[in-house]
Amino acid sequence: MEEWIGQWWHRAVTRLADRNHPAAAVQLKDVSAQLAVLFRALGGLPQWRLASSAERQHKGPRGWAQRLAGGGDRAAMPVLDAETLALPPVLAVFETSELNRELYLWLAGQGAQRLHLATTAADDEVPVPQDWIGANLRASAALLTQLPGWRSRYRRLVEQHLRQRPNPARLRGRAAAAEQAVQHALWQSLQWTTSMVEALRAPPTRSTLEPPVQCDDVLPVCLWVDLMSGQVPMPGANRDGQDREATGDDQPKQTDAKRRRAKQTSDSHERHGLMMFFRAESLLSWAEFVRVNRQTDDDPNDTAQQAANDMDTLSVAPGGQTLASRVRFDLDLPSASADDTVIAEGIRLPEWDHRRARLLPDHCCVQLLQHKVSEPWTVPAPLRVTASRMRRRLESLRALPRWQGGFTSGERLDVDAWVRYRCEQLGGEAGSQAEPRVYARTQRSERSLATLLLADLSLSTDAWATPDARVIDVIRDSLYVFGQAMDGLGDPFEILGFSSVRREHVRVHALKRFDERWGEATRDRVGAIKPGYYTRMGAAIRYATQALSARTEKQRLLLILTDGKPNDLDHYEGRFGLEDTRHAVQAARAAGLHPFCITIDEQAADYLPYLFGSQGYVLVHRPQELVRQLTQVVATLSA
Repeated sequence: MEEWIGQWWHRAVTRLADRNHPAAAVQLKDVSAQLAVLFRALGGLPQWRLASSAERQHKGPRGWAQRLAGGGDRAAMPVLDAETLALPPVLAVFETSELNRELYLWLAGQGAQRLHLATTAADDEVPVPQDWIGANLRASAALLTQLPGWRSRYRRLVEQHLRQRPNPARLRGRAAAAEQAVQHALWQSLQWTTSMVEALRAPPTRSTLEPPVQCDDVLPVCLWVDLMSGQVPMPGANRDGQDREATGDDQPKQTDAKRRRAKQTSDSHERHGLMMFFRAESLLSWAEFVRVNRQTDDDPNDTAQQAANDMDTLSVAPGGQTLASRVRFDLDLPSASADDTVIAEGIRLPEWDHRRARLLPDHCCVQLLQHKVSEPWTVPAPLRVTASRMRRRLESLRALPRWQGGFTSGERLDVDAWVRYRCEQLGGEAGSQAEPRVYARTQRSERSLATLLLADLSLSTDAWATPDARVIDVIRDSLYVFGQAMDGLGDPFEILGFSSVRREHVRVHALKRFDERWGEATRDRVGAIKPGYYTRMGAAIRYATQALSARTEKQRLLLILTDGKPNDLDHYEGRFGLEDTRHAVQAARAAGLHPFCITIDEQAADYLPYLFGSQGYVLVHRPQELVRQLTQVVATLSA
């Protein structure tokens, strides 16, 4: 009974203290696609992505019910950092869902303007205000100048939000002055006209309040975005470009998608062997320092996650790596006797450094390997049936006649050519006696197409795609069906697998070369593939570009089959890996190739359009459909 009464009291007080309107709540996931388009259309750079912001503490006033409930001092605020625009995962600020949805649209536009002003600050003659209020006022003015039709929407949002803000007369000291400055700025923005909006783009006057008001000093302003330019974009990433020594898997399981603030720090606590001291002041709290154990990040730890949600800023430090940790990763590479056969090694390739905006020559080293097949691969009967069906489908493309226009007589009338001829004739550009070439005939032309398939064989493929099959098993079946179908098509093709362990060990597995016949040996190599290491995709694409560029066919198709983002043990993660891969894809297009990506990653829409373009990839939602979808993509692109 006592526990039941306590739970009832907690729920009652929590509902009483909640200032939000749950019935009118709008989820970020429901509008994220629309917000992403709007964010980029208004000037947001394509490499920035949308994310959910985590709650953080603020110094705004709380009502008696919130103090009684012990809450109300934390809120999810809009934040723009070095990689993302983080918005609250749920907006229930206003009484209607329409206003909450409009608030999401406004925040996307506000974030785009703040990003634009921050990235162009060096070339802008007008200085960008450094204080939070002035910067957001200028971003709002720029947005309303760009979209004048949004002024009525902005007025509705500001008027509703001002009714919710506390009365400055009931506050004291700096809290009253800060709240008064915020409300004065909001009221001032309501009086904007066209001339006043233009006037606000002039150099702003500096606030008399010292230090300037920051986002955490007042009750959250739901229409403004905080700029966190100094935030660590990817915890554990080395921003100076040097390799770091990690101590475990580089792809921990993501428990949530919240974007948290972090700062880099150093672990100054020395440990001396054979000596033990106890000092009470050396005990570290969650709010001070959390040691990230990279080897056990895959283990569920609800306590650590809850503690991370309760912290305003995560302190991220190198894990005190020693020689033992380096040796441990070296041992992950098999010995020469147990490894695959090396065909070629020491192939040096460049890598793109987006921070310096230049190509690092000979930065990566590629090893070309060939699987050691211990026993022949027995292809399952259902897979042979699927491969036979896909092979017959592609065989029909070999003898498929094509229509060719431009003839004075033929089997059918070319409507487009006839319309062009009539327009030219009416315009006096074609003589009345000229014999029109408006017919089309079927012609059997020789195909000139070379295809290279680059398959991701990283550790992530060891995950289970279905209850009875891993991702690597699905990839193995897809490669087999692809080989059978391409062999029936008759076009030259090559199949490569890739993985990596830092930049000096980019491993490319030759499963089937252009000059090899598809047969038992190549099928056995496909059957022998196994999960490898990490995904240095840029280096693999550059090697594949070199191999495919050597072909003399008129059309050259580069297919990339993957299940996740580019990553590796060193700095090759986050934006660095994405930018390098994007540069490699652009270099492949410049070489006359047609790169196309097939993925089973559900988060692919967040980064693949930036890498390959909106029409340069396809997402297979059900991994078990990859076997048929891969051949479908080949048939569509080769036709």
